[in-house]
Amino acid sequence: MSQEQPPLLEVSGLRIPLPEGADRSHALNGLSLTLNRGECLCVVGESGSGKSMLANAILRLLPEQLRPEAGTLRLQGQDLAQLSEEGMRQLRGRSISMVFQEPMSALNPLLSIGRQIDETLSAHGVTSRKIRRARALELLGYVGLPDPERLQHSYPYQLSGGQRQRVVIAMALAFDPLLLIADEPTSALDVTTQAQVLELLRRIQREKGMALLFITHDFAVVETIADRVLVLQRGHLVEQGTVQDILQAPTEDYTKRLLAAVSAVPAHSRRPDLHAGVVLQANALNKTFSRSQGWWRRSNTQALADVTLQLRTGETLGIVGESGSGKSTLGRNLVRLIRPDSGQILWNGADITRHSQAQLRPLRSDIQMIFQDPFASLNPRQRIGQIIMTGPLAHGASTQDAHRTALEMLKLVGLPVTAFERYPQEFSGGQRQRIGIARALAVKPKILIADECVSALDALIQVQILELLEDLQCRLKLSMIFITHDLRVAARICDRVAVMHQGRVVETGPAATLFTAPTHPYTQALLRALPGSVIDLDGASEADLLRDIS
Repeated sequence: MSQEQPPLLEVSGLRIPLPEGADRSHALNGLSLTLNRGECLCVVGESGSGKSMLANAILRLLPEQLRPEAGTLRLQGQDLAQLSEEGMRQLRGRSISMVFQEPMSALNPLLSIGRQIDETLSAHGVTSRKIRRARALELLGYVGLPDPERLQHSYPYQLSGGQRQRVVIAMALAFDPLLLIADEPTSALDVTTQAQVLELLRRIQREKGMALLFITHDFAVVETIADRVLVLQRGHLVEQGTVQDILQAPTEDYTKRLLAAVSAVPAHSRRPDLHAGVVLQANALNKTFSRSQGWWRRSNTQALADVTLQLRTGETLGIVGESGSGKSTLGRNLVRLIRPDSGQILWNGADITRHSQAQLRPLRSDIQMIFQDPFASLNPRQRIGQIIMTGPLAHGASTQDAHRTALEMLKLVGLPVTAFERYPQEFSGGQRQRIGIARALAVKPKILIADECVSALDALIQVQILELLEDLQCRLKLSMIFITHDLRVAARICDRVAVMHQGRVVETGPAATLFTAPTHPYTQALLRALPGSVIDLDGASEADLLRDIS
């Protein structure tokens, strides 16, 4: 990379106004940056800082009401605002490409993978079907997908999250772009898949010499992939510099808070009572899913295989593993949203494995679930108060008592009483997760099952939710099963951890012991896949390992 060359991308004084009624005047306010060929610039900040707005502005994908009011964006010296819509359309996918956060949303569920790559090539003038097909196979092989000849006929739902993300990257590379914009491409992936995608992007950048604008809220990812870092807060540039400068010697308080959130320590010392009673127990659970593959064939997937575990009063048990390891299936079995094929589930010593839904209904107040996506799990047509009141009303509370409980729960999770009359879409992601927690607590449960409840949140909001859960657990004497693919979160909040792989629990133990001296090769592989500092499982001290994972 020659420093004498002009920047590939130059953004100068970019100002994007927000509509009236927003919490601030501008989405981006006077932002300037440069990006050179072959360089990776990471843009970091919490939700609402303007990261994705920058990406959409470069690609001219902003809605009419959010058009820039000042500033310039230049690619190779060319002002992007001066291009016609047709000129910009030709630029997208050829000179600039984008990898989106959620590949399932970026891919058409009704078209095969090969057909979607073919459409991309055809839209940019590749007329030969033979050439398009050969290029599609070449791209699928280049991003490390197995058996491209077979995979091109697969549909998005038939692929894992990591495979879908590789397909999106393959489509973005169709014309060897000069600039690749990656908007949170690994935030929803487990640690091993995340490591694979980051290594893939690094390899592509080295081999193609392209520039990479990487948008993320995860400083561990920044340490792995960035050359330079730019920190945004509420549309303003707070700090920028080399990755070493920002990570090792930040000058701004906001940057320091972001870094501190990544390595936050528990609010309370975790000393579980080993003599406490068992409130939830699973014995040899098995669950197999079957799906049709044509008229006469069916395929079976064993999601759970002889899973046995215990949860004690006041304890937090972490369930960790890759996507597809069976974590969420286990959580749904434990709360009896799914019935296991065989095995036993005990709630406070009572076997509820074969209970009907009618038999379970009066018992459900004892065990509640917090879901991963708070927006999808909240009814957008109901006000917050109605959502929280539903549980108490279903369990026999009067309207007056349910109303009082809902207000108490809002206060308990740190939301104003005015939230009672508002709708879910009026709240941020972190606030919606607080509403989900309030709804779960409204029936006064003894057990909470939290399924990836902070995985989609940025670091600062994540810390707030974790601190809230820790505080509630301490005050209400809750027992909790915490399902996550983020080992750093598990290290922070869990007393014990069970590691799942291909539907089986391969290792269980106290969090500190399991993360410092794992015995199973799969657990060791998970720890080594953590982005950022490399964990030396053979020679590192216990203190070093704990620092790396927490």
